[in-house]
Amino acid sequence: MAGFAELGLSSWLVEQCRQLGLKQPTPVQLGCIPAILEGRDCLGCAKTGSGKTAAFVLPILQKLSEDPYGIFCLVLTPTRELAYQIAEQFRVLGKPLGLKDCIIVGGMDMVAQALELSRKPHVVIATPGRLADHLRSSNTFSIKKIRFLVMDEADRLLEQGCTDFTVDLEAILAAVPAHRQTLLFSATLTDTLRELQGLATNQPFFWEAQAPVSTVEQLDQRYLLVPEKVKDAYLVHLIQRFQDEHEDWSIIIFTNTCKTCQILCMMLRKFSFPTVALHSMMKQKERFAALAKFKSSIYRILIATDVASRGLDIPTVQVVINHNTPGLPKIYIHRVGRTARAGRQGQAITLVTQYDIHLVHAIEEQIKKKLEEFSVEEAEVLQILTQVNVVRRECEIKLEAAHFDEKKEINKRKQLILEGKDPDLEAKRKAELAKIKQKNRRFKEKVEETLKRQKAGRAGHKGRPPRTPPGSHSGPVPSQGLA
Repeated sequence: MAGFAELGLSSWLVEQCRQLGLKQPTPVQLGCIPAILEGRDCLGCAKTGSGKTAAFVLPILQKLSEDPYGIFCLVLTPTRELAYQIAEQFRVLGKPLGLKDCIIVGGMDMVAQALELSRKPHVVIATPGRLADHLRSSNTFSIKKIRFLVMDEADRLLEQGCTDFTVDLEAILAAVPAHRQTLLFSATLTDTLRELQGLATNQPFFWEAQAPVSTVEQLDQRYLLVPEKVKDAYLVHLIQRFQDEHEDWSIIIFTNTCKTCQILCMMLRKFSFPTVALHSMMKQKERFAALAKFKSSIYRILIATDVASRGLDIPTVQVVINHNTPGLPKIYIHRVGRTARAGRQGQAITLVTQYDIHLVHAIEEQIKKKLEEFSVEEAEVLQILTQVNVVRRECEIKLEAAHFDEKKEINKRKQLILEGKDPDLEAKRKAELAKIKQKNRRFKEKVEETLKRQKAGRAGHKGRPPRTPPGSHSGPVPSQGLA
């Protein structure tokens, strides 16, 4: 295998890699670095932990050393924590250059960030929402002369869903130059990325790992079929079981919403489990503190939304528990990828309700493997059921008293105001749309019901001879002429 020197990197970069213990380039680095150095756009797809970040950091630093100016590169990421990780790699590898970087993410002081941007750092690492806010509200900096635009975890940035970056990305793309190198890196290749691959014009280069993105052999994957209303009791029982058998094991529990994440964290603490939460409604300092405590094993249990499912430098955990069945197979793959890393063993357990069977089938089809059932003593779960339900309700009341939902609404209003929209008008518009949708739904239901009745009527008359009305006769109808 070729070394870093054979890829065309400068001697000082090769030395930096050696000092960091990077002896040989990974396949994604071997494939992408030469193409980027040639000035081509690049789309790289490889699983988490394959060295994707260094695959774009190294050639960018090489080009920056040849023609240094700020702002030289813009890196966009979907999460704050990932932005800080990428910045760390730029700092370590770019130390001989005297690299100046700037992190622009939510939850931090905008004034301080604006001052950093005005100093023209070489590299800006940002989440789309906060950078778009700066572009709309400030003219103290410009990204009109950037040489590189990088999108890390590009599939999450470009696909619409619960976290839709479309509006913010439009504002950012309007502010960057048309003549630039665009680098897209992702752990999964989606239809959106395939379309971009076809639209790219700057001698696009595409690299994808030969092995399909899936789960590893060392991962023991199980499911636990539970009724929806007693899911939390099963969760508490599972954690107690793992804590009793393996006190030093680390566990990540994935949930689908920030509120559920916070409630479960409060609930498990009531049961004296060492637990921290990680979700987007937390302040940035709290998120850093939670991650630090989990990484240092002060707390063995992390409850998180999908903000922790990929990209983050979290040490290998022994168990991943899906509190909800992921709606997409790729989300499941990224979640369970937090365990059984670097050849180690790991276990993933998904709590499946009666409404999630089709989701499990989709996951099994994607990973080409059947999930095995995890055995649990139901009698032991029933013993703690009432206690768990009571504690859960207490936590919900406490969270309501802290106005958790109101804070979420306030954040939404702030975002709308920053986008130049009237929150009240937007609320009215949504209410009107909801009414129209409901009216259309009712109309559709009425039409379907009428069609069903007509179909049933036709089926009832099918096969019967036509009835002859009283007083009528068969044969031709006599002509009555014109009046």
